[in-house]
Formats: sequence, C-alpha cells, structure tokens
Amino acid sequence: MENHIIRTNVLGIPVSLVNLVQATKQISAWALDGHKAYSVFVRDVPSLMLALRQSELCDLHHTADLVVADGMPLVWVAQMKGHGDEIGRVPGADLVEEVCKFSLSSGQSHFFYGGKPGIAQRMADNLTRRYPGLRVAGISAPPMLDIGPDFDLLKACREDIEDIRASNPDVIWVGISSPKQEYWIAKAVATIDRGVFIGVGAAFDFHSGAVKRAPAWMRNNGLEWLHRLMSDPRRLWRRYLILAPMFVVKVLGEFLLAGKQRAG
Repeated sequence: MENHIIRTNVLGIPVSLVNLVQATKQISAWALDGHKAYSVFVRDVPSLMLALRQSELCDLHHTADLVVADGMPLVWVAQMKGHGDEIGRVPGADLVEEVCKFSLSSGQSHFFYGGKPGIAQRMADNLTRRYPGLRVAGISAPPMLDIGPDFDLLKACREDIEDIRASNPDVIWVGISSPKQEYWIAKAVATIDRGVFIGVGAAFDFHSGAVKRAPAWMRNNGLEWLHRLMSDPRRLWRRYLILAPMFVVKVLGEFLLAGKQRAG
C-alpha cells in the first residue's frame, strides 16, 4: 500500500496529518502487507527536541512511514500553520488500544518488545483480558542496551530478531524509550521483511499498570505532561521543564521570522 499521507513541518521534523482513527486504519492496512516492513514514530515535545539535537535521529523521521503527534503542542503548531482539523493527537497508549481493538476483526497478531522485566507480559495479559481473542505472537523484555546510530542490531539482538521473524507478527510494539526505540526500529525495519514497528515508549508502563495514566480531562487539554512530571519528577524534570520551554521559544521564533518574511 502506497504512503500518500501528507505531512507538515514542526521545527524541521515531519509530522503526519492524521488523527487517531486515520492512524489506526493506516497501520492496520500496512499490517496486512506481507511484503514490506513499516516504521511508525510517536512524537511528543521532548522527543521532538531530542531529534533536533541529533542529525541522525532527525533524518530517521524523514524516512519513517508515519510520524504521529502524541503531544498536543505539535497539534496546535500544525493547526496554526493552517491544517485545522486535518491533524489530531495520537497518544501512544491510545494507539495501542485502537489497533488492538481493530485487529480483533482482521485477525492481526501483535509482538510486545520492551519494558522492564515482566512489563511486556503484564501489558499483553491486560490487553488480552480487555480484548478477548487478541492474538499475541510473542513477548520479549530486552536488556538495557546503548542504542544509537552505530548500533549493531544483529550482534546485540540476534535472538530477539529471530524470535520476531519466527513468530511472524503483523504489529510489533516497541517500548524502549526515545530515542533508543527509533534507532532500533530503523535497524529492525531494514532487517525484517514485514510488520509494522511502532515505538510507543511509556504505553508499556500504562498498559501494564506499572504507571497510572493522567485522567481524561488532563489528556484532552494538553496537560498529560504535568501529570507525568508530578508522577516521576526526578526522571522527567529536564524533559518537561527545560526541553518543553525551549520548544515554545523555537516555535515562537519560527512564526515571528515567517511573519517578518511575509511583511518584507
């Protein structure tokens, strides 16, 4: 299936103009393709800012098949650029729910790769209880690895790759945090013949029950970041108190520059 998804540009990072329903349908369609592997990145503000600092990571976004906006600020920027309701927030945890739900009728199978020991298993167990009949092709909790542009996937994860190939899943959920999961996915897509590889990071913690997700009213008003910061300030303070304000400054600067150029 050809990729005709239109993208916008957020500080140099391409972001696909899709909402949760459209992303689910596209991923499910790709998962039926037995002749190609696809990569899906789920972007929020901190991970987008990290991509701006790493040219190799930035480049991966231009080759990814789908880059969805997890954070509401990315949606707001796209809307300020005139895209209106062409784009909606696609949280990783919600994407897991919708794709799993959709796959009950299509029969597509899922592989859960990531998380601390036991997390992927608990995630799979919870999802199969919520969606009876969900096909789980495999589960793996990889060790902590230093994953970057020069990462040797086959040397470090040969058994994992062989397990994924052997189980032949349609959707591979990857939860090893950004930017590690994006580098891992890019290597895996180039190595494995088929399947949709989706980096969903914290969704593993949410669906396993290890971390409580923000209430709906916070998620719907762009405040999920605040809930996460309050839940784990020691680990996340830099992400939300430094990278997020930098994003605002850069976006304002970009719009001011564009305004001056139009006026000139």
